[in-house]
Amino acid sequence: MTSRPPTPATRDSRASQTLRVAAWAGFVVLGTAGAWFGSLALLPWELGYIQDPAAGVEQGPPMPWQFLVCGILLLGIAVVTSWNRCWPTVLLLPASLTLAWSVTVSGSDESGLWWVGAAYMALGSLVGTLVVLGVTRFARPEHALPRSSFRGGTSVSQSS
Repeated sequence: MTSRPPTPATRDSRASQTLRVAAWAGFVVLGTAGAWFGSLALLPWELGYIQDPAAGVEQGPPMPWQFLVCGILLLGIAVVTSWNRCWPTVLLLPASLTLAWSVTVSGSDESGLWWVGAAYMALGSLVGTLVVLGVTRFARPEHALPRSSFRGGTSVSQSS
């Protein structure tokens, strides 16, 4: 059995597919980091904590709407990417979010417990991403699903 070298059309199609996946991966990674750091920039003070001069203590956690804005942006990134059939790149979202969160928190954590928060951030964002992928997969119209190369090109979701 001899193997044939790939034809120019096959090479072009592989190159365009690689470029498409790289573009979606860049969109997910940069969009996720932008959503996190952009939502931090919405606050006029350092992460929402205010120094009380009378008591000498910090007060107030980050504002809830900051996380709501970040969550809406991340949901949009996950839905748009998975709707456009580039779901493997959506799996970069949890890692990107955890890295962006860790960069922000690790510098100001004196207890060293930011690793625990990073683990929770990674697990929570992974579960959320998988839920969005599942919902998007079943919400997409039947005609938009990819065709299987088996059974004469029938739809992937049709059962025998």
